[in-house]
Amino acid sequence: AVQQGLRMGMILFIVSEIMFFFAFFWAFFTSSFSPVFKIGGVWPPAGIEAISPWGLPLLNTIILLSSGASVTWAHHAIVGGFKKNALLGLVITIIFAVIFTGLQGFEYVNAPFAMSDSVYGSVFFMATGFHGFHVIIGTIFLFVCAFRLYLDHFSR
Repeated sequence: AVQQGLRMGMILFIVSEIMFFFAFFWAFFTSSFSPVFKIGGVWPPAGIEAISPWGLPLLNTIILLSSGASVTWAHHAIVGGFKKNALLGLVITIIFAVIFTGLQGFEYVNAPFAMSDSVYGSVFFMATGFHGFHVIIGTIFLFVCAFRLYLDHFSR
């Protein structure tokens, strides 16, 4: 009963996170597909220099996908009883997360717009900021998991 409750709690948490980020995507797509007169009727709004998606955002996407692969490898290694491989997978994932967070901070510092620059800046910084926050929390969780794995708290 406890395991079923924990599983249901995790499912509800994930669904709430999906809805949370869906709201940011909704705000972005609503604003971009139908820009209002107040922002110049164009997207991105007049006077905003958008960040190229082919530079740092693409690199961060590759890093996130790679971290998903390495944490999946760690999970399968734990299930298979391969502690050394699991620990390596978790450490690689944590390194990817730290690199992602650093690059996102660099992107924020060098962004050609601010949060106060119309709906574009607001949605960009809110969505990427909350995502970055999730990555930081996930990094802490992964560090705790790696430490617990090191102490042999997990079994097959």
